[in-house]
Amino acid sequence: MKKLTEVEKIIERLKGEYPDKPALTYNTTYQLLVAVILSAQCTDERVNMVTKDLFVDYGTPEKMLTLTNLELEKKIFSIGLYKNKANNILKMSKTLVERFNGEVPCEFEDLISLDGVGRKTANVVLSVGFNKPALAVDTHVFRVSRRIGLSSGKTPDKVEEELKNSIKKEDWSKSHHFLIYHGRRVCFARKPNCSMCVIKEFCDYGK
Repeated sequence: MKKLTEVEKIIERLKGEYPDKPALTYNTTYQLLVAVILSAQCTDERVNMVTKDLFVDYGTPEKMLTLTNLELEKKIFSIGLYKNKANNILKMSKTLVERFNGEVPCEFEDLISLDGVGRKTANVVLSVGFNKPALAVDTHVFRVSRRIGLSSGKTPDKVEEELKNSIKKEDWSKSHHFLIYHGRRVCFARKPNCSMCVIKEFCDYGK
């Protein structure tokens, strides 16, 4: 595990390279939630292509519920796991209308009670949608943080716990974005581009 001073330097270096915002396109917290559900095992670029049209007519839970499962499947079929995602989005939307007056809840336990919403998705919505300190661990954050040496956890939950213990609370949300972008642009899964890495001197793998 890194010393706190090293962690701060890593975050500062990444801050100079990457934006502190998601690549997903949305206008409301509900649209953010739908987009994050769709983004599982799919690129943000593909999700944005689909939601660009989807949100025009079905950008609220009430409007989304006017679609049948089959109709929604047809609109998102180019996205991986589209059948399961369509089912979850409609069930989630129904719960929002029935239990939360059509509004996305801002508490973690309420969020993970929704269909299709796990710990990662809930943390993204809390940090991005409600500006609450949260640190979502997706495949990029999991891989990069372990490779760098920010974490040694063997599960996403353990990695999240370790990152929260080593990164300042006010930096949790932005660090999530920095690590994702770094994983997508430099620290690739199969062959990381270490020659272009701005934190190589602090990285266990790079050394």
